[in-house]
Amino acid sequence: MKKAITSQNTLLTMFAALLFSLFAFNAQAKDYTTGWLTNPMHPPVQVRFMLTGQTDEAAKTVEGLLEVDLEGDWKTYWRSPGEGGVAPKIDWEMSNNISDLEWHWPMPKRYEFLGVETLGYKHKVVFPMTVTVDDFNKPVFLSGKLTMSSCTSICVLTDYEVVMDFIPNQLTPSTDAMHLYNQGMSNVPADSANVSIDQTSWNNDKQELSVLISNTQAWSKPDVFVDSSDIALENVSFSSPSITKDNQQLIATFKVSSWFGKPDLTNKTLNVTVTDADMAVEEQAVAATLPITTQIGSSIWQTIAFALIGGLILNIMPCVLPVLGMKLSSIIATDGMERRQIRTQFIASAAGILVSFWLLAGFLTALKVSGQALGWGIQFQSPYFIGAMIIITGAFAANMLGLFEISLSSNTNTWLATRGDNSHLGHFVQGMFATLLATPCSAPFLGTAVAYALGADIVTLFAIFTALAIGMAAPWLLIALFPQLASKLPKPGNWMNGVKTLFGLMMLATSLWLLSLMTSFVSTGTVVGFAVTSLILLLWRLGQVKGRKSVVITLAVILLGGASSLFIGSLTADKWSTPLPADHVWQPLKSEEISQAVAQGKTVFVDVTADWCITCKANKIGVMLQNPVYDKLDQDNIVLMRGDWTTPSDYVTGFLQSYGRFGVPFNIVYGPNAPEGIALPVILTSADVMGAIAEAEGKSTSNNKG
Repeated sequence: MKKAITSQNTLLTMFAALLFSLFAFNAQAKDYTTGWLTNPMHPPVQVRFMLTGQTDEAAKTVEGLLEVDLEGDWKTYWRSPGEGGVAPKIDWEMSNNISDLEWHWPMPKRYEFLGVETLGYKHKVVFPMTVTVDDFNKPVFLSGKLTMSSCTSICVLTDYEVVMDFIPNQLTPSTDAMHLYNQGMSNVPADSANVSIDQTSWNNDKQELSVLISNTQAWSKPDVFVDSSDIALENVSFSSPSITKDNQQLIATFKVSSWFGKPDLTNKTLNVTVTDADMAVEEQAVAATLPITTQIGSSIWQTIAFALIGGLILNIMPCVLPVLGMKLSSIIATDGMERRQIRTQFIASAAGILVSFWLLAGFLTALKVSGQALGWGIQFQSPYFIGAMIIITGAFAANMLGLFEISLSSNTNTWLATRGDNSHLGHFVQGMFATLLATPCSAPFLGTAVAYALGADIVTLFAIFTALAIGMAAPWLLIALFPQLASKLPKPGNWMNGVKTLFGLMMLATSLWLLSLMTSFVSTGTVVGFAVTSLILLLWRLGQVKGRKSVVITLAVILLGGASSLFIGSLTADKWSTPLPADHVWQPLKSEEISQAVAQGKTVFVDVTADWCITCKANKIGVMLQNPVYDKLDQDNIVLMRGDWTTPSDYVTGFLQSYGRFGVPFNIVYGPNAPEGIALPVILTSADVMGAIAEAEGKSTSNNKG
């Protein structure tokens, strides 16, 4: 009996061993792999292809992977290998029941050898792959030729035969393959809600691509890779980027090149891959030509300081000069007033400036949201705005000349008198008016502040324009804080009537200047007809109010002033007997011709201007039409190009914004030694222009002092 039990136990043990071996055989059968493949001509590299057993019957996909093992310093390449190398690929055309084989590319690293940068991998790398089949229920025969380039100081191109057959709906998961697959996928860039590609900007002249990227988390040590699946960009390489970043934004700028000439990325679809710390993100973006206007690397507080200074400087710019009479009258008229009244009047003027700047910020925000052109002073590109300003300045001029007064009813006067000073509204409008007249002028620090504001978010834009307003309102605020300063000024008297008349005439001259700007929108005959009619009405009203003698005197002043202006305008700043020379012959601005001229060894001077820009006129008369600049610009090797921003121009706007500028004047010099251009200050000097030209030509500035 005991022997029988022993025999039964032995049989059970043998049966269990047989079952175990069968299960083991089945477990091994789950692993679909080619095993390690080597090429005897290049033993440092071995590869193997595996299936994970993960399938998606609805999508008809099977997950797999290609594992590569590289010895020592051997490396292979990313899908875009950089300036050298060849990306690995599998030719699976001899396969059956396969429609696609998709690679998933882990984040590469940058490698440099003898000045050539490549993108790829060393040691071990796993490429996850997705196989798409035609019929999920039929056998698949995968027959592919893997071609892989591997390099150290030399490069070897090696082929491997990848052969495998399987039935998709009979695959079972493989633990080892799934582990490798997941390991590889963890290094593949993916979408992220935290990172977004906000803008791309392609500059064809500079062959330069810029990408603006936001991250809700703070950037640490980011890197950015760009490539494209577009066949037209197959041989294009992107340099290691220059990255400027702040807390949550970065701008990556790439030099773009190709062995087959100058590529054009305009409207091409790009892959933008970003890595930082433990994060890897990839998104597609289309290369646009609009410049990136966001300013990164500048402190918001520094920009606000620039805005305060720029706003303060606007008070002494010639654009605001016609309002000087109103300012002077406001200050002198405070004689005998209580400090509270003085303070409230000047606070009203400051409030007018502040509200006017807020209206400008709102106007620019509306343009920004709607995708329209942005810029300082662009309201002067509108005939409706100019027309309104002509009416306003004309009304102010007539009022200061005493041609009319607004009479209020006795009840209204009584109501105002019981509530203190009745001129607060007038002071408020005066502040708004001063701001509107200031916008044709550019000033130092102003351009930097405006550029930062227009490239920032709406809150920042309003903050910077508020700082501009406070800077411009500083003189008013100073007297509001210290009303006793008004007592130090001359006492009012009859002399004020003469001053008021003088500034009334200056305001009238401003109206005529604004009227001249209308020739860009309507015929010259129409403008002249309107001017003559308005002048006749003004003189008629002047005769009614002040008599015939005033008409004769005013007409004489207008004629004498006009003649004097023409005479003075025709003279140089320091040689009153020498008339100004004729302006140079300027070509229309064409940015594509700049690089062509520079390639021919020429120097290009670009002047972006507008008829309504006072600072532009000052630069022209005071610098560009004066020696030594005039003679220098007249030389044969100098190409002169002018961009006219008097009326809206998307082309000129794009050119300005490509250099982070949002207003005129803008002058820049290109040459063999400065193909990317040397931007000049807003207010020119002869030394600035001559120095930039000499630097662009590659000459010493000491040889060009005039």
